[in-house]
Amino acid sequence: MTEQTSQIPLSFNQTFLCAFDRGAEHGAFGDKHTLSFGCRLSGEVDVDALQGALNDVAERHEALRTEIVRSDPENQHQLVHAPGPVPLVVSDFPADDPRPRDEQAEAFLNELEAGSYSVEQFPLVWGFLGRFDESESVLVVTVHHTATDSWSMEIIMRDLAEFYTARRGLGEANLPELHGFPEFTAYQLESAGSEPTQHALEHWKTKLAGAQILAVKTDRPFDENVTNEYSAYRYRFDAELTETMLKFATANRSTAFMVLMAAYNVLLHKRTGATDIVVPTFTSGRGDERFMATVGPIFNYLLLRTDLSGCASFREVLAKTRTTCFDAYTNDIPFALVANQSPEVLAPFQDPTLAVIAFEVLQTPADITDDLIGDLKYTEIRRRLLPHPLSSHIPNGALWATDVLPSGEMVGSLKFDLNRFDEATVIGLVDGLRETLRNAVTNPDAPIANL
Repeated sequence: MTEQTSQIPLSFNQTFLCAFDRGAEHGAFGDKHTLSFGCRLSGEVDVDALQGALNDVAERHEALRTEIVRSDPENQHQLVHAPGPVPLVVSDFPADDPRPRDEQAEAFLNELEAGSYSVEQFPLVWGFLGRFDESESVLVVTVHHTATDSWSMEIIMRDLAEFYTARRGLGEANLPELHGFPEFTAYQLESAGSEPTQHALEHWKTKLAGAQILAVKTDRPFDENVTNEYSAYRYRFDAELTETMLKFATANRSTAFMVLMAAYNVLLHKRTGATDIVVPTFTSGRGDERFMATVGPIFNYLLLRTDLSGCASFREVLAKTRTTCFDAYTNDIPFALVANQSPEVLAPFQDPTLAVIAFEVLQTPADITDDLIGDLKYTEIRRRLLPHPLSSHIPNGALWATDVLPSGEMVGSLKFDLNRFDEATVIGLVDGLRETLRNAVTNPDAPIANL
């Protein structure tokens, strides 16, 4: 593949990211706006094969080599760079570290997530291999968020495993047909004028009439002269609560996300007194099956507006939240189109005393289930509870991210700007959600005020 010299228009999501452009250090294009995937490896790693496989991944997926050219606001566009080597740093863990290896691996991932990665260095992917010994190690792959999303990170690791297998001579790389990010961009732009998209826009025009995202008060106002420093407060919801929540979700024909979202709606109602609650979340943005294996910033920003007025119990809140979710998923179109039509919904972003907090439950592509990278066994580091005082950044506000683990418990993080929130405030939010959820699923017909 060679470098594309022709200008490619921006996707709607890339345009959305440009709205949070604060230069090379902060915001959407800052050097800490990244995603990282960490896993434990069992078996001896062939470093040369790993390096080659990383290079193969960067060559396969144009998004990892794509520059969003922003110098001229009237002519912003994509530029795909030619393939090049992916930086791979190999290090050894200290032999005298007394901590259990699980803890060392998580600390390694935390440290790398807090690192700086330039959006101007291509490809926008970095590999790190930390070795305990010849048969056990930790692999972390970091990608700038302008080139990826959480769904794409799973695809990257699936493709990395296939390419590593091939380079080890253990079989061919078995990969699906690729529809690259430039093709996705063309599809998205062409679809903007389609009848389904216009129908969805009419839905959002009605749904968001008179609405604003329900933001929360911060402990300190936003100051553009103060450097953003994000922390990730990590939490755990025990297996008993998780099991009760999942059973309640099934009994009420709902997903775990819907139940958690309903509990969060109640928490926001109790803290603000509002009954008209608009919360942003994220979807994969992959409405067309052709792009299920495409890497890029395809995620979509989706607003969930739920009217809690008249709700006497959590069961009624869940019913309304469930309807809200289905309506939103049915009309899941690029948020840039919605925002252009209903700009007033974004007003809280302009208030320096408020922060918009997005709420998501992490998604994993259903077909990515392998636990082998060639002749290596790998286990994703998902159960993360170590304190994370400095972390990767988000463009603005704060972000909940919850993961329902195969072990039967939930873990997650609430990412926040240390210069705007006290940790005690964040802990209070997490404790409040845990308590609200526990009361809600154990006594769903109790008055909301008692939750």
